[in-house]
Amino acid sequence: MNKKLYIGNLASGVTEQELKDNFSTVGNIVSLAIIKDKFTGLSKGFGFVEMETEEAAKEAITQFNGGELQGKVIVVNEARPPRTQGGSRGDGRPGGGGFRKGPERGGGGRRY
Repeated sequence: MNKKLYIGNLASGVTEQELKDNFSTVGNIVSLAIIKDKFTGLSKGFGFVEMETEEAAKEAITQFNGGELQGKVIVVNEARPPRTQGGSRGDGRPGGGGFRKGPERGGGGRRY
């Protein structure tokens, strides 16, 4: 099991200190972050807590998943590795997409 936990459905007013106070009751915390919008600085409603041991991470899931924090039921589970951007579609063809326009790309010509 990974020691990094995903914490979801956080109320906008939850602070990193509140998460630290709660999660430190089950073990030592290596790192902690609430993810914020880079333009507004407001919480995106989720964060990550990395526990020192796998046992502490399992205990945190058991104790806090489905628990309530500032009136919202939070989700606590094992964090998944981030998805890579672009790359493959998963069917063997290269990724892609993007904007297609113009007759050379099959987008038709001008319409008057």
